[in-house]
Amino acid sequence: MEEEKKTFDANEAALLVKELNESFRTGKTKSYEWRVSQLKSIEKMVVEREKDIYEALYKDLSKPEFEAFVSEIAMVKSSCKEALKELKHWMKPEKAKTSMETYPSSAEIVSEPLGAVLVISTWNYPFALSVKPVIGAITAGNATVLKPSEIAPATSSLLSKLFEEYLDRSAVRVVEGDVPQTTALLEQKWDKIFYTGSPRVGRIIMTAAAKHLTPVVLELGGNAQLLLILMLTYKLLQGGSLEASGRFCPKLIDALRKGIEECFGTDPMESKDISRIVSSNHFSRLQSLMDEYKVYNKIVVGGQRNQKELKIAPTIFLDVPGDSQLMQEEIFGPLLPIITVENVKDSIDLINSKPKPLAAYLFTNNDKLKNYFVQSVSSGGMAINDTVLHVTVSSLPFGGVGESGMGSYHGKFSFDAFSHKKAVLYRSFSGDSSVRYPPYTPEKQKLIKAVMNGGIFNIILALMGWSRD
Repeated sequence: MEEEKKTFDANEAALLVKELNESFRTGKTKSYEWRVSQLKSIEKMVVEREKDIYEALYKDLSKPEFEAFVSEIAMVKSSCKEALKELKHWMKPEKAKTSMETYPSSAEIVSEPLGAVLVISTWNYPFALSVKPVIGAITAGNATVLKPSEIAPATSSLLSKLFEEYLDRSAVRVVEGDVPQTTALLEQKWDKIFYTGSPRVGRIIMTAAAKHLTPVVLELGGNAQLLLILMLTYKLLQGGSLEASGRFCPKLIDALRKGIEECFGTDPMESKDISRIVSSNHFSRLQSLMDEYKVYNKIVVGGQRNQKELKIAPTIFLDVPGDSQLMQEEIFGPLLPIITVENVKDSIDLINSKPKPLAAYLFTNNDKLKNYFVQSVSSGGMAINDTVLHVTVSSLPFGGVGESGMGSYHGKFSFDAFSHKKAVLYRSFSGDSSVRYPPYTPEKQKLIKAVMNGGIFNIILALMGWSRD
């Protein structure tokens, strides 16, 4: 595998795309039977190799088996089951209305596959965020290449082996590697690129795609710390002030401290239920965020770290400066900054002053505030009185807006993300009218205006040679 990574260059990538396009042009990936067979193979793969998936996720992230099942394996199984149940319905053309101008006619919207697509996944959910987009690409009938994250090497290697063993290699492939391999892939002409990761890399993906006018879905990130801004403000609805916030804040900190103890014990670093940081580079990045001179003295809970084991205890900061690095980027680590604000409006203004996040959360029982929050805050998605759970609802689109991405997927939205919605109008040879063609006599002009302006009475008048003009 290491040798394959070293030799995979632009020429190899071009050959791969050529092979996939040739396979796609045979038409086999468009068939309902092929799509179902691949979905069933993924389902079988997850069931039969569940233990291997757990082991890979533990090697990469020390992810507890419970979390691995809930957030990775169960999510993939659920996506397969829904796609198998609904695929026939998704593939069925959607009837569309026609107008008087096209009479007699009928119309429909046909979902057709795009061709050869590229999926580039990330490391925080390295199995689910690799396989779920591939499921969408397969349900839509595409030939697909998956580039897993090299930052989660055990999962990447396993995905390569499993796809080789369970899926149709002529139409579904995995390419491992890091920057050179990804660059080689991005130099090719794809029919769509799906990327999950950071806004910084998202810009690189979009720049490469623009060269070939390739459409993209970008699942990026945002300022997840917005959650705690709202957690503080929801207690201040009754004309609260900064003084009230100051009284509430110690209670919140104490409750969070107790919650961490209940989950991970008095020494979180000894807990078997805490994942590790994915790599030494990410550990160093998080450590620099914690040690920045603007925030190191703002730690109120946690702060312990073990570089050898790549573990950091859940750490809470209070009132960190807005210009600190902790508040400038997606954290991807167990660091939670809390900002106190004077009132609800200030919290909304603060949220809206920053790039639009992938998700925004509000905790409150006040219906008026719920509505205000939903109407006032723009984000990829929202959850009220919970976090992340909206991701599990397949009838909701999952995606970003602005800095947090473009496009969406999950459930039918995954099928749509990898499909072209082709407009089709059907007419017969009978019923064609000479009014459409020269010479454009005054009578024809009156009739066509009547038809296009609508109203049966005007049409009757025009046919009789009369007009309201």
